[in-house]
Amino acid sequence: MMGPGLARDVVVVLFATASGFTASGILANLYRLAVASKPESGPAKTAYYAVMVVAGPNVLIENAAQSLRKKACSKIAFWLAACVAAYWSFALGLFVLNFSLAL
Repeated sequence: MMGPGLARDVVVVLFATASGFTASGILANLYRLAVASKPESGPAKTAYYAVMVVAGPNVLIENAAQSLRKKACSKIAFWLAACVAAYWSFALGLFVLNFSLAL
């Protein structure tokens, strides 16, 4: 039976996942606008990896969708990538929500 406490928790999980995926998409697109080429130097690679910690869910879903359209991966592999991206977005969203509540 779904009580009011469980419904609130489900909404918080969905909101955290959505906010994490939104933060991921914003940072991924800002990085693409700022940097046109692949990183080659040491500091550029370090910055790239730091950005990918946050931008990863968006990049993962984008690459998985492209592979699925090209028939380069199975539907199971796509949905596995989607689940990983959703969990990653949830963890990122919890951080974003915690940070916004602390302000």
